[in-house]
Amino acid sequence: MSLLAAQFDSHYFWQHLFHPDGVFLRAVWTTVYLAVLGQAFGTLLGLPLAIARRSTHRLLSGAAWTYSWLWRGTPLLVQLLIVYTGLATAGIYRFHDVDFGLFRLPAEQQAAIITLSLAEAAYMGEIFRAAIGSVDRGQWEAAKSVGMRPWPTMRLVILPQAARVVVPPLGNEFITMLKQTSLLSIIGVTELFRMSSNINSVDFKTFEIFFVAAIWYLMLTTVWSLIQHRIEVHLARSERASAVPLEKSSLERLTGLAR
Repeated sequence: MSLLAAQFDSHYFWQHLFHPDGVFLRAVWTTVYLAVLGQAFGTLLGLPLAIARRSTHRLLSGAAWTYSWLWRGTPLLVQLLIVYTGLATAGIYRFHDVDFGLFRLPAEQQAAIITLSLAEAAYMGEIFRAAIGSVDRGQWEAAKSVGMRPWPTMRLVILPQAARVVVPPLGNEFITMLKQTSLLSIIGVTELFRMSSNINSVDFKTFEIFFVAAIWYLMLTTVWSLIQHRIEVHLARSERASAVPLEKSSLERLTGLAR
């Protein structure tokens, strides 16, 4: 134990944990905004994918099933390399930095957002599909009896009820997304993990700097879990009125504690 204490540079650890430099904080910010964009676009794409999966049109539902099968059945690391490196090598498309005036989006971050979004869409599609299927069939019949067409029924009756079922697993997906951003280092994205690796390659304080990175990831996921908990509490007030139980909150899943 004393040997471990002697080898552990506590000053280095506390300095990087509580007084990180601007470059490190930019890497943390990159982790957050890539996760947010990947989750947001994935969620937007997941809803039409779920509707397509439930379609009676065989070609449409088959295409949606194939998409989900491909993206859920292959590792994200492989998908990143195919999208960023494979497309360029095959002469199909090469990503280039894009200047939007106020900010510049590097090529590797473009590939990261696209890959994260497309992969997440497959998972969110299944979540939406299950949520829509959980709504009582009587809701469809009631809407039909008053003359509502299928799309207005879906938009005004089914989706608001399905949203309550979607929220808890959506929170889990975003926590997973935050952690999966560490894989983006493979295509050169300077996020939290890659920045920690860069610092380690200079200072050779492997345990200390990756311990700092682990705590930062833990802080990010914990903050989101608390936000998610408040969202679920808000939804639970209306949920109790309809006597439909919610799935365990993200805070309960994180801590194992009941509300």
